[in-house]
Amino acid sequence: MNRLLSAVFAAASLLFASPGYAQTPSNILIVGQIAEPKSLDPAADTAVNDFRILVNMYDGLVRYKDGTLEVEPSLATSWTISDDGLSYSFKLREGVKFHDGTAFDAEAVKFNFDRMLKDDHPYHDTGPFPLAFFFSSVKDVTVVDPLTVTFELNAPYAPFLSNLAYPTGLLISPAAVKQYGKEVGRHPAGTGAYKFAEWESNAKVVLEKNADYWDGAPALEAVIYRPITDANTRVAEMLAGGLDVMVEVPPDNLAQFRDNAAFAVHEQAGPHLWFLILNAKEGPFAKKEIRQAANYAINKTALVDNILQGTAEVAAGPTPPAFAWAYDETLQPYPYDPEKAKAMLKEAGYDGKEVTFYVTEGGSGMLDPTAMGTAIQADLEAVGMKVKIETYEWNTFLGKVNPGLEGKADMAEMAWMTNDPDTLPFLALRTEAWPDKGGFNSGYYSNSKVDELLESARTSTSQDERAKLYKEMQQIVYDDAPWVFVANWKQNAVTSAAVENFKLQPSFFLMLQKVAKP
Repeated sequence: MNRLLSAVFAAASLLFASPGYAQTPSNILIVGQIAEPKSLDPAADTAVNDFRILVNMYDGLVRYKDGTLEVEPSLATSWTISDDGLSYSFKLREGVKFHDGTAFDAEAVKFNFDRMLKDDHPYHDTGPFPLAFFFSSVKDVTVVDPLTVTFELNAPYAPFLSNLAYPTGLLISPAAVKQYGKEVGRHPAGTGAYKFAEWESNAKVVLEKNADYWDGAPALEAVIYRPITDANTRVAEMLAGGLDVMVEVPPDNLAQFRDNAAFAVHEQAGPHLWFLILNAKEGPFAKKEIRQAANYAINKTALVDNILQGTAEVAAGPTPPAFAWAYDETLQPYPYDPEKAKAMLKEAGYDGKEVTFYVTEGGSGMLDPTAMGTAIQADLEAVGMKVKIETYEWNTFLGKVNPGLEGKADMAEMAWMTNDPDTLPFLALRTEAWPDKGGFNSGYYSNSKVDELLESARTSTSQDERAKLYKEMQQIVYDDAPWVFVANWKQNAVTSAAVENFKLQPSFFLMLQKVAKP
């Protein structure tokens, strides 16, 4: 690390000790993260918190186009897909080096994927690799020449490119893996806009500028990520000038920052859906009309405005609008119409039977689940549906919901964050995804046409064709109402007014390659 950066980091250390009397250094961006990273090895990570660091140190073969979840070239300049969808051949960018000075080439690509997917690979023991299933369709990776690599799949898999753009597809230096083994997560080397400089546990991760970055050197000299687990402490640090960027601002504090000219508030709807699973196999919700009535009975706008304080948008169906190319914009959220709900319940012969509602105390993407559960209970009871809430901590909750609701409950809260429009419906709406078959369709929804559409969409290599199939699926699922479609969360961040070119991405990642702070 050069002397200038060493001096800046020393000054920053003093700032961290007393944030109230100093401003952050110029040309150095200090980010308040929600937690300490688990690792800086992309193959080993699962948390968005860690991904926000990784995407600035590493590149993949492809990446998400700015502001979208559409795939564009990155370390691969182009690719071809065989007519049968079983072979993907990538042409690689020439002259790229990892931060440790070793060459990026087809052998490096093969090393990364073989390491994750092959039990007998000499560096497979540097895992575990919890998201390796993203690439379970890969049968083999072949080096054609130094700048050409081919992936052979065991079956057509349309989300393959999208999964390559996800952080699990980011590429690490094979030399670093060989040198550090299981400790490579503390000694990372990628090809990205920023190079790893320092990791002081529970204090900071420091990245420095990669002046030789193939996509243009970043404006910032360095980025410092500070883990601050308590949200109130993050807010206090931001207000005191100790941070330039704060992620995941509590709804109660957003107005405080909006009203202060020293800060800018950023919001972005991402691929998130908060919904209620309805037990379509038994009990009242076995009838479609009663499931539809529940969608009319719940005041989703009040949930979003009052409990979530505008940090989400009302959901219109099973696919988040962040998947713009696959989202059916003609769908409108079920309107709040308690009188219609009452009439539908009466017509459907609802006998007043009490329904059991599983609620969680918290969990990944669950927003404010206890308060939301209570409000939903009140809305349903207002139209004559008796609701008994059972509340559980997150892991216990999953242990009850994921095996299926049969014999236990009539409805349950749930939230998913995904990177492709295939993931959630394929894992949670197909007949073959019932829990006893290994899926997450805990409400036992079954529609043969939906099954057919999802299978076809997964195997089609035409995005236009996939979009048509997904939109048809959304129309059917909207009408069948196996879920109550509640909210799509809007991620948020606050930056100091000095920060330029900052924007949130629908992927929930924190892309800092173009950010400046004069």
